[in-house]
Amino acid sequence: MGVKVTEQNNGVFKGNNVNKSELIDAIAASADLPKAAAGRALDATLEAITQALQNNESVALVGFGTFSVKERAARTGRNPQTGQPIEISAATLPTFKPGKALKDAVNN
Repeated sequence: MGVKVTEQNNGVFKGNNVNKSELIDAIAASADLPKAAAGRALDATLEAITQALQNNESVALVGFGTFSVKERAARTGRNPQTGQPIEISAATLPTFKPGKALKDAVNN
């Protein structure tokens, strides 16, 4: 699973960072879809993950990883310039835990 930078994907990825249009190009090439359909599929996937996280649900993609929500408590921090204490408010953060297959793919 996944797209590697090889001759097979015709060098879709141009640099060290993959942007959305490069990802859409890779999806279109891999799934033999028009770029517009691949873009809509990617947007729908991201929207579904976002909606689930907004509902405080987790999204598990077996072999890839799990997206979930984590609560961060309020705390007191320090301004690095002045050293004065500042209050940092509580926050709800999205998190990602990679699955075994993804870890293995990255480490090989």
